[in-house]
Amino acid sequence: MSVRAPLPHDAARLHVTGQARYIDDIPTPAGTLHLAFGLSTVAHGDITALDLSDVQAAEGVVAVLSADTLAEMPDCSPSNHDEPLLATGRVHYRGQPVFLVIATSHLAARKAARLGKVDYAERPAILSYEDALAADSRFENGPVVWAKGDSAAAIKTAPHRLSGRIDMGGQEHFYLEGQAALALPQEGGDMHVHSSTQHPSEIQHKVAHALHLPMHSVRVETRRMGGGFGGKESQGNALAIACALAARLTGHPCKMRYDRDDDMIITGKRHDFRIDYTCGFDDRGRILGLDFVQMTRCGWAQDLSLAVADRAMLHADNTYLLDHVRIESHRLKTNTQSATAYRGFGGPQGILGIERVIDHIAHSLGLDPVAVRKANYYSEMVVPLAGDGVPEDHVNAVTGDPLTRGASEAALADDTPAPTGENTTPYGQLVEDSISKAITASLCESANYKARRAAVDRWNAENPILKKGLGFTPVKFGISFTLTHLNQAGALVHVYQDGSIHLNHGGTEMGQGLFQKVAQVAASRFGVSVDAVKITATDTAKVPNTSATAASSGSDLNGMAVQIACDEIRLRMEMFLVERFGSNDVRFADGTVQVAGQELTFAQAAQLAYENRVSLSATGFYKTPKIEWDRVAGKGRPFFYFAYGAALVECVIDTLTGENRMLRADILHDCGASLNPALDVGQIEGGFIQGAGWLTTEDLVWDETGNLRTHAPSTYKIPVASDAPPIFNVALWDGPNREDTVYRSKAVGEPPFNLGIATFLALSDAVSACGPAYPALNAPATGEEILRAIARAQA
Repeated sequence: MSVRAPLPHDAARLHVTGQARYIDDIPTPAGTLHLAFGLSTVAHGDITALDLSDVQAAEGVVAVLSADTLAEMPDCSPSNHDEPLLATGRVHYRGQPVFLVIATSHLAARKAARLGKVDYAERPAILSYEDALAADSRFENGPVVWAKGDSAAAIKTAPHRLSGRIDMGGQEHFYLEGQAALALPQEGGDMHVHSSTQHPSEIQHKVAHALHLPMHSVRVETRRMGGGFGGKESQGNALAIACALAARLTGHPCKMRYDRDDDMIITGKRHDFRIDYTCGFDDRGRILGLDFVQMTRCGWAQDLSLAVADRAMLHADNTYLLDHVRIESHRLKTNTQSATAYRGFGGPQGILGIERVIDHIAHSLGLDPVAVRKANYYSEMVVPLAGDGVPEDHVNAVTGDPLTRGASEAALADDTPAPTGENTTPYGQLVEDSISKAITASLCESANYKARRAAVDRWNAENPILKKGLGFTPVKFGISFTLTHLNQAGALVHVYQDGSIHLNHGGTEMGQGLFQKVAQVAASRFGVSVDAVKITATDTAKVPNTSATAASSGSDLNGMAVQIACDEIRLRMEMFLVERFGSNDVRFADGTVQVAGQELTFAQAAQLAYENRVSLSATGFYKTPKIEWDRVAGKGRPFFYFAYGAALVECVIDTLTGENRMLRADILHDCGASLNPALDVGQIEGGFIQGAGWLTTEDLVWDETGNLRTHAPSTYKIPVASDAPPIFNVALWDGPNREDTVYRSKAVGEPPFNLGIATFLALSDAVSACGPAYPALNAPATGEEILRAIARAQA
């Protein structure tokens, strides 16, 4: 069986040998031109003079475009039509493209772009939360508020109350392959675009709009990306549009790629957040009432900020049943890069907010943080599996044991009192698949939590300089696009007469192993080896109207679409073989087709079907069921299901310098019935480390003029191999998805990112050992911030 086999990434050998082809590796035709943007040097101001004569005269320059030379300015926005390709009279952030250079080489274009002379009448720049609130600078008329119960009354009558604030920074995507595009003009005015994008149909739409062409005249192709993390969901629009415009203007192929500095200065980041909270709770730490105020700096354009802020609100509960809660969200417009999609899409910010509340409650009561979490978990429900049940072959990929379903014995035996309210989220979705208690019990046992908690406490009592901390974070992450119509996917599958299988789908490969997983699904449907299946580049000419590969939905959506297409072809073959051999017993397995006591190879069966004029090509289409969402009311079922997990992290800090290390991480994560355990473990490890980086070392710094100071590897610190803990244990939770997903698997792209929060909580725990006061650690917890938090703890 191909699914659940721990196969390596399909392009792993190409990656490590340098043979994997990215946009910059595509051989370009003779005469290809290269593009670069000239960038704004102020954060907010009116352009009073623009002299591009030196740019035009520079060596290798073919043409220069600006708002003055374009009859109509194309829009790059994925949402609000508020992102002109080039600044039109006013600039809104430092690094905004003002003019476009078309030259004979990449170096010539970059050199010439520095020669532009732009005069500005500067305007006050809105950079901070306070600036934006004072100016009422926002993307909606006022704050968005969702509520359940009566939080004010519950807080007022609670035995205990506390308030606090947490600031959390943004995050640079730092994909290894930067933004890149290549436009090849075709006959009749058509355009073929190669783009490093997570959303080929978005590129197709924006290029077609810019060129005033129907979408059928623009073809977008993406073989792979060297990382995306959400940063290539909308940020590639500008490059593709610029290349297409230049290609039409000059008649030459046109290519554009950002150097790392330009990439970091121009493109959006993860949204930074400030969350204020007021909470009422009982003696066990059970939350009785909670009020959140979430503020986020969205940057100069709307981009995907409304959906990101929505998802932060949707994850403000994490794994906890909140009977009385109010969530208020401010989407603030500032003169900084337009913040954009990033792995987790606002969910991590919402989860960090509630995890801070739980941590603060535990500290104020002197209780074990894990015990307080357990006291607030959603109830575990023993519910029947949706759909047709789990096939007999759904077993543990390692042990061969049947996969479990429903609540575990360990969870049901737990003596922690369950919450008494209705098991619904603040937005009204019934939580019927919670396994948080079971995962917590299993991880705490395997990681020896109680003994290690005691050992850390002893260490801290005996060591005045180095302090250790333990951090525990459970995760419940909703899977589906919150924009309902995006929950669809298509696929195109061909079986050739030699038995080889070719397929395309709407998902994009960015290193996560999507193509391999989908190939395993196709191989399993036909009972052949995965070597018989080839997936080629994502192509809007083959599968139309694709959704972005985002929201952790790549395997869910595209795997099901491919399964449907394969089953259609297999059904045709079965019907033919039944008629041909006079037997209803047809089986596809191990590269063979068994019928009426005879055994054909799959290739022989395909050849026979072809010779008898049986169609061996099919499309598949899938739309996620059960979801409905009213974002204005904040009510509905936005998620098909939830993915769960938990992490326990041990850290040590130097109280004199703020230096810190991660010593050990133990993770138990829920992938449902994993399509490929090896790839899923890799995603969990990488997501965890990336999440830890966001909260520890990755510090975006803007100065008082709106200039991003951390715009290169020399000033922006992402985690490296040595930052991973020397003891790093990752295990998969054995249990099929109760919802009818592809082979009962669960999404694994974004959920494990949130496990990195355990690293932040471990650092906070270590700081708490330095003094009696709650340290109120902010993120990222750099060495400097740790020292500030130590001072607060000792105050």
